[in-house]
Amino acid sequence: MRIALIGQRDLGRAVLEAFLERGDTVAGVFCAPERPGAPADALHAAARERGVPVNQFPSLASAAAEAAIRTLDVDLGVMADALQYASQAFVAAPTLGTIQFHPALLPRYRGPSALSWPILKGEAETGLTVCRPAEGYNEGPVILQRTYPIGPHDTRGDLERALLPLGVEALLEAADLILADEHVEIDQDEDAATYEGWFRGEQAEIRWASHAELIYNLIRAANPHPGAWTTLNGRMLRILDVRLHAVHRQGHVRGRPGEVVGIDGDGFCVCAQGGRIEVQTVRPEGGETVSAVAFARGGGIAVGSVLGT
Repeated sequence: MRIALIGQRDLGRAVLEAFLERGDTVAGVFCAPERPGAPADALHAAARERGVPVNQFPSLASAAAEAAIRTLDVDLGVMADALQYASQAFVAAPTLGTIQFHPALLPRYRGPSALSWPILKGEAETGLTVCRPAEGYNEGPVILQRTYPIGPHDTRGDLERALLPLGVEALLEAADLILADEHVEIDQDEDAATYEGWFRGEQAEIRWASHAELIYNLIRAANPHPGAWTTLNGRMLRILDVRLHAVHRQGHVRGRPGEVVGIDGDGFCVCAQGGRIEVQTVRPEGGETVSAVAFARGGGIAVGSVLGT
């Protein structure tokens, strides 16, 4: 099979290596241009190491990008973690069209932060989809899907690591089905569709007056990035690894929301509605990620400190 690979980062690199290792031809790679001074993207670097031609266009909706992919004369286009908008002319250029990966069970969570929002909303399951790229964002027909459970302690990073190899396998399988003309394309149910935008720093602020379970989900959804955050004495403090301690009896929650009510060998505990958040890892403003114990021992926080101030 002869493919063009469009994407970036670790997923793009893993897909490149998987196609090459099984003997397929990757005729060219399309990556977004790096920002000045930024390190080479993982897919870009891997393609250079493997001797695969790299194309970097500011837009995949341009006539130049369309001409470039047509020149490659490929059977299939494969989009792996591709965030650049691609025109329908670009994705239709390969003989068998193009497929794309999305880390959610479409038509739900069509947006760009599909790993974070299901955790934030307390979902017990997520998954991945391989579909056709459409004019709208992740709105094309579905070729295959795989489900994946969200564990009670899973973070965004955990899901990313788990879904990466599953995504590689799914793209290989979908490509083979299309080449053999054995695939089925199912239109998405628009009545069940949802779209959520970026989950960024603004969305990751911890509001300690919220219920402890909601805070716990927020912190997991933002770990490792963008990183849930609060303030302490006017300085930002990112909260990373945590555990939830629910309280089921009256009088067992002491302290006001955001107050540090205990420090032990595992970290420090913060009071919230319905329970406590045990903080295990933090990153203070301008500093490195450290254990909550080390942060407390260094005088960064004490029992009675109030977060969000």
